[in-house]
Amino acid sequence: MDGVALLSGGLDSGVAAACFAEQPGNRLVAAIYCDYGQRAAEPERRHATRLAARLGVALHDYELPWLARLAASSGAAIVDRGRPLPTATATAPGDEASARAVWVPARNAVFVSLAGAAAEALGAGCVIAGFNREEAATFPDNSREFLEAATSFLAFGTRRGVEVVSPTVDWDKPRIVEEARRLGFEQADFWSCYEGGDAPCGRCESCVRSRFSR
Repeated sequence: MDGVALLSGGLDSGVAAACFAEQPGNRLVAAIYCDYGQRAAEPERRHATRLAARLGVALHDYELPWLARLAASSGAAIVDRGRPLPTATATAPGDEASARAVWVPARNAVFVSLAGAAAEALGAGCVIAGFNREEAATFPDNSREFLEAATSFLAFGTRRGVEVVSPTVDWDKPRIVEEARRLGFEQADFWSCYEGGDAPCGRCESCVRSRFSR
């Protein structure tokens, strides 16, 4: 099956795309990166570009300033440098409160719809996303239920019936890291930090969850 990968530059989406591409009969035809005003937009974009090149596809870069405005109006710290990001530890990587602090309204729903449109335009049969069961505990748009609902939605929203697939959807972060190592990736190949800058902060929920060593 031909697919369009959502690439954030982070661990989950990179591993999901690589796992999809290595399966017989599958082919990546494009990758999509979305800038919605997040603090880490620039390092994410750099890493997504490198991942796309490694996977042998062009990266299509979409800027979503309207989503940035909605996220800011909802109080999402991930787009507002004036708000503190929640910190995390290995024993307490995240909870409902930290999820609320960084939640961007309908973000994955928007991304899946955009990628579904791209897939239909390019003649691809699916969208690849890096969902996972660990984050699904506090981010419902990472769950298998969301994946199945998104596929049902796109069955009506696209003429071709584009599917949403996620090789990582039933995995926790240690399993995703294990797959990343098997695929030949290193920690530096990804940017999973909520912050921008020259190096990951190491303190935010995304950093703590995505560490190669725990």
